[in-house]
Formats: sequence, structure tokens, C-alpha cells
Amino acid sequence: MSEQKSSVDNAIAALNDLKVEIEETALSTSQGVDDYRIRFLSRKQGQITALLKRIPEVAPEDRKKFGQEINAAKARVVARIEEATGELSDESDASSGQVDLTLPGRAMAQGSLHPITQAQRLITRVFENYGFEVAEGPEIEDDWHNFSALNFPPDHPARDMQDTFFIEPPGEEHGGILLRTHTSPVQIRIMENREPPIRVIVPGRVYRNEAISYKSYCLFHQVEGLYVDEGVTMADLKQILHAFARTLFGEDVKMRFRPSFFPFTEPSAEVDIWWKDDALPGGGRWMEIMGTGMVDPNVLEGVGIDSERYTGYAFGMGIERIAMLRYGIDDIRILYENDNRFLKQFS
Repeated sequence: MSEQKSSVDNAIAALNDLKVEIEETALSTSQGVDDYRIRFLSRKQGQITALLKRIPEVAPEDRKKFGQEINAAKARVVARIEEATGELSDESDASSGQVDLTLPGRAMAQGSLHPITQAQRLITRVFENYGFEVAEGPEIEDDWHNFSALNFPPDHPARDMQDTFFIEPPGEEHGGILLRTHTSPVQIRIMENREPPIRVIVPGRVYRNEAISYKSYCLFHQVEGLYVDEGVTMADLKQILHAFARTLFGEDVKMRFRPSFFPFTEPSAEVDIWWKDDALPGGGRWMEIMGTGMVDPNVLEGVGIDSERYTGYAFGMGIERIAMLRYGIDDIRILYENDNRFLKQFS
């Protein structure tokens, strides 16, 4: 009987000690709160759990009261944890909200226009200053506007599926639906619906089924120009392109025209500029920047313009090529990789 009484007294004493410990334990840090929770509420090793296991040691008539006191102690533990957690959170918010007015301000991060966009806007602005308007058109085209109206013969290599992305292959009803391979179809659409004089530039994205390398990509951007009026000559063409080259590459730019062939112009030429580089033999090299020429009479007649009365010139250039020359970029692929280390250089 004395052993049972001693066991009951020990259980009650443990409960009283627990109440004191619950109140006196400091909760000043997040780690302390976490240790407090484990110490008292852990299901395996917590002191509350240990006391619950000792209920059978208490006399039957006192077990209910003993259990209630344990539950009250448990509730007190939970309440202290909630109070301490709230106080620590408030202190953290207060400290993070403090502003040191003596600190220098933080500069806002600035975005930038992509180098292709910068080059396109520059090219557009140059020709707008000479009275050219900007026109746009669909990127999905039909064979007539992309090839036939531009004097491409049926067996021209550019019609081969190795060069062109066809959406609908050529059939009996149409020559094919495709992703445009140049922006010249927009020129055709304008000449079909407008009387000369016509003076437009056409920037836009084009697609060609080419192997991707440092110098070629499956899509790129072009700016093409068209001027149709009475008395337009090759001298007018050379004058506007020389003015364009001086604006982009400096007043001392060296420029040459080489005879070439394009189905939609006659005569045709490719335009090169002298790119100075002391590391190269001769101090530099000639680099092609565009193709150009006088609009072929067949193209004018095909869109209902009298080729005996009107003449015109056309030119086209790759915006990527201009951007690469202007900014010293030697791999076209980097323009499409969205590498922030590269792009932030243009902010």
C-alpha cells in the first residue's frame, strides 16, 4: 500500500514540476520555440506524453482530475508556443521594415531593346527620313506572291522544299502555301493595290529551311525597299544606298556594287562595304550587306503597272547581318539564345 501511495505522489509531483517548467522555460528564439515544442509535445519523447502514461498509477477516483490537469498543461504549452511565435514574427517584420535613410539608393534594373530591334529601328528611321513609308504583310504566303509574281521560273532552286517551309505543298489548286522566304511579297501586294508613285520599306521576319550554323539560321529578319515612279534610275538607287551606308557605317565608308542576278530585278547588283580590320591582309575585307537592282519590267506588268511609263528600284538586306556588323557579333545564333549576359550589354 505504501508503494502505491509513493507512486501516486511521484506522479503528482512530476505534474507539478512540469507546470513550473512550462511557465519558466524561456522562448526568445525560433530554435528555442522549436525545442520547447519537441520537449513537451513530442508523441514519442515529450513530457506530456510521459505523464499521460502514468495515469494508471493514480487512484481511480483521482484519475479524471489528473488527466484534466495534464490536458490543461498541454493547452498552456500550445498557448505559449503561439504567443512566442507571434512575438518573434512581429520583431522580424519590424526589423525588416526599418529603413536606413543614410544608405544610397538602389538603382532600378533597366531592360533593353534586342540588338535586332535596335538595328531594325535604325534602318527604318534612315529610310523614313527620305520619304519611305513602312509597310507590313502576312508571314504565311501563297506561291503567287512569294515566287511567281516576282518572276521566279517554275524550276527555280528557291522553290525546292529544301529551301522553303511549305505548310501546304504545291497542288492542282494552288502553287503551295508556305512561310515567306523574303518580305518581297508585301511589295507585290502594295503594287497590286496602289498606283505609283510608291515608296515603301518592308521590315519583317522570314523563314528558310537552312542548316543552323554561326552564319545562318532557319529564320531571320529582312528590310526590303521599293520605289516606283516615272524616271527612276540606277543613279537614284546608288544615291539612296550610299546615304544609308554613310549613316550606319560613317561618312568615310567605302562601298561597291557587284553585278549579280535576282529574278525580280534587272540589272541586279550586290552591295559590299569595306570592313576595316588591321589583323587581316590588306587591312580589311569587302563584306556584302544587301542585294539590289532595278525592278524587272515583267514584275511591273504582272501587277498591272505600265513598265513603259514607270520604272523602279528595289533592295533588300538582312537585319541580323547589319546588327552583327554594327555591334561586332560573329555568331548569328547568339541573337536567338536570350542569354541575359549578352542582352544586357545593349541596355
